[in-house]
Amino acid sequence: MAYSEAAAAAAAAMAHSFTQEYFQIPVVTRAYTTACVLTTAAVQLEVITPFQLYFNPDLIIRRYQIWRLITSFLFFGSLGFSFVFNIIFLYRYCRMLEEGSFRGRTADFVFMFLFGGIVMSLFGLFANIFFLGQAFIIMLVYVWSRRHPLIRMNFFGLLNFQAPFLPWVLMGFSLLLGNSIVVDLLGISVGHMYYFLEDVFPNLPGGRKLLMTPELLRMMFDQPEEANYRLLQQDDDGQQDDEQQN
Repeated sequence: MAYSEAAAAAAAAMAHSFTQEYFQIPVVTRAYTTACVLTTAAVQLEVITPFQLYFNPDLIIRRYQIWRLITSFLFFGSLGFSFVFNIIFLYRYCRMLEEGSFRGRTADFVFMFLFGGIVMSLFGLFANIFFLGQAFIIMLVYVWSRRHPLIRMNFFGLLNFQAPFLPWVLMGFSLLLGNSIVVDLLGISVGHMYYFLEDVFPNLPGGRKLLMTPELLRMMFDQPEEANYRLLQQDDDGQQDDEQQN
């Protein structure tokens, strides 16, 4: 009896610890990672099939199966090495972006998701790509790597390189596994588009910010403290620009 009570108490403590840790994950990373895991679990349990999830422009346009615009980003294949590898990279780099350069800017992070998803879907109209989740992960990795160019990376203890080479190393790894690199190239291309429009072009002579987060997203996702944090960042950036001009 005492053993059963102790086991129950230990299980309850573990559940509480897991729940606490889970809700400490930033909201966007938590939502996307959870959706990917639940989608894969539903396929494994045969609640749904991959044929109901894959990107099919004809079914989206003619049969109004709009959900495919989302589900094609949520499925990474059946449980196995590929799924675990993708989930780890998704969680790691999505969280580092959300807690790093997008800290206090949840609406901007959601807007990056929308930008990447829309552009990839448009490319998907012309390319024979059924699932876009891996390309989306590569986009996140690309943006993170370009914003941290001095970080040294190690890939499975075999290669040492600086962060901006990481997307290309992943593409090479896909090639070694016999996979198509079209998905990786799509993720790199869209990631570079976002990075150029958000980080490079506005700082060029005559350049300006083209990617503007809609106010609706700010109202939905930015808490008052996040809005204040963003304003403080803008003020700091403005002061730095004034100092440089002087």
